[in-house]
Amino acid sequence: MKFLDKLERKIGHLAIPRLMLYIIGGYIIGYIINYTNPNVLSYLTLEPYYILHGQIWRIVSWLLIPPSTGIIWAIIMMIFYYQLGTALERTWGVFRFNLYMFGGFVFTILGAFLLYGIYYVAGGGPVLIGGYFSTYYINMSIFLAFAVCYPDMQIMLYFIIPIKMKWLSIFYVALVVYNMIMTGWGGRMAIFMSLLNFLLFFLTTRNYNRISPKQMRRRAQFRAQAKQSASGNSGRISKHRCVVCGRSELDNPNLQFRFCSKCDGNYEYCQDHLFTHKHIKIQ
Repeated sequence: MKFLDKLERKIGHLAIPRLMLYIIGGYIIGYIINYTNPNVLSYLTLEPYYILHGQIWRIVSWLLIPPSTGIIWAIIMMIFYYQLGTALERTWGVFRFNLYMFGGFVFTILGAFLLYGIYYVAGGGPVLIGGYFSTYYINMSIFLAFAVCYPDMQIMLYFIIPIKMKWLSIFYVALVVYNMIMTGWGGRMAIFMSLLNFLLFFLTTRNYNRISPKQMRRRAQFRAQAKQSASGNSGRISKHRCVVCGRSELDNPNLQFRFCSKCDGNYEYCQDHLFTHKHIKIQ
């Protein structure tokens, strides 16, 4: 997390706001191509053999290929994933959501070339493996990330059945495991590499509280209030500041500040939030 904080300070300005809007826009283009001239889709797949022979547009054009489904379910799918992606962007911030999504894209591309290399060496010649790789499991990684952040949120499955995200995510994980068992090694490589962004972003993060929606919102409010406080006190530096509300002794000389012994770290709170805040624990 500290590495991500440093990386965000250096290149955070390069992040693309509302990234899901562009991804869904790409799907719409893909559906238009599919219904007008479906043969064109064969020139858009992530096929390392053709990429190495000059068709470099395939490195990005595979993102336009939409999931194979009917138009009604396609519209529902695009709306659903747009809402999930937008919510994650608000929760994590633009930079972290960009990093998560582009991580999934890059890992999928690397997986395709790795699988091509393995088959090339084992089979003694070039082989076409583009059919294994798509955006299906990258979309699933969006759903799983949302389920981790909002496990108790309830949605209406098929617009009828109320179900919490955590239970639906268990079904998704079981589906992934089933697909990995039933498919071949090529399919397993595609599934693993497409979901590697999810595994790295969460399983290597020890402190889940720092990426929880409540904590991210608290940090954003703290930064905004701290900035406002600093501008209102002519640049004077405070000795104490509340983690929750951002107030310091410069805002009110009568405020009392104490460190919380139950939080993991040096977190200071004002008298109004010392006994009411949620304790920060490093897992």
